[in-house]
Amino acid sequence: MIPAGQAASHAVSPESTLLPPKGDEVEALSLALAKASPEEIIAQAVRTVGRDRLCLVSSFGTESAVLIAYMAQVDPSIPVVFLDTGWLFEETLAYRDTLTAQLGLTDVRSIQPDAARLAERDPDRDLWFSDPDACCLIRKVEPLARTLSDFDAWLNGRKRYQGGLRAFIPVVERDGRRLKFNPLASLDRADVEAAHTRFALPPHPLVAKGFSSVGCMPCTSRAKPGEDARSGRWQGKAKTECGIHTMLPGQ
Repeated sequence: MIPAGQAASHAVSPESTLLPPKGDEVEALSLALAKASPEEIIAQAVRTVGRDRLCLVSSFGTESAVLIAYMAQVDPSIPVVFLDTGWLFEETLAYRDTLTAQLGLTDVRSIQPDAARLAERDPDRDLWFSDPDACCLIRKVEPLARTLSDFDAWLNGRKRYQGGLRAFIPVVERDGRRLKFNPLASLDRADVEAAHTRFALPPHPLVAKGFSSVGCMPCTSRAKPGEDARSGRWQGKAKTECGIHTMLPGQ
C-alpha cells in the first residue's frame, strides 16, 4: 500500500514546468516516452505543464486503480476528476472513496452534469435508451469539457490491448489546445494485474459479480465468456466509446 499523502521518488516540483509543446514537438515527446514507465510518463506530464495545470480523469471503474496508484507514486496532490453522471453504481461511488483513502489522494473533484441540460434533454431519465450518444454528451462530455478548460493536460487510463479505437493510441497526443497523456498505453493485461498486486489494490466490488468493465448502470452488463473486457458496455449497440475521447471539443 502507498502510505497516505506520501509521494514516491518520482515526485516533481510544480514549479518545474516547460511551455506545452506544439505541433511536431508532441509527436517527438510521445516517441521519447515510448518505452518509459507509467511513473516516468506522469512525472514528465508534471514537468511539461505544471502540477496545477494537469489532472487525471478517472471513472473509478474496474481498471482505474492502477493509473491512480501510479499517479500517487509521483504526486498524490495532482487533481483527480471524477465524472458522477447520476447513473453510476453505488459500488463505484464506494470504490472512489476506498481508493481515495488508501492512496492518500488530496484533490478528488466529483463533477456532475448541468441540471438545466438534464431537465431540457433528459427529463424522464430515459435518454440512454433512445440516444446513448446524446446521453453521454450531456452527462459526460459537456461536464468534462467545462472542467478541462482549467487545465493544459490530462492523464487517462486507456490501453492499447483494449482494442477498437484504443489499439494504436500514442503515449502523448494533442487534444484540442490541451495535451493528453496515456501512461498505460503500452501495458498489457499481465502488467496491469501485476501492478494491482504491487500496489495491493482492492478490486472494484462489481468484479466479483462478473463485470469486467463498469460504466453507467443502464449501459453496463456482464461480458460473456471469451469476449473482450469492454464487450459489456453498450451491449448490442455499435457504440464502443462514451465520447470523452472522441467527441470532447478542444478548448
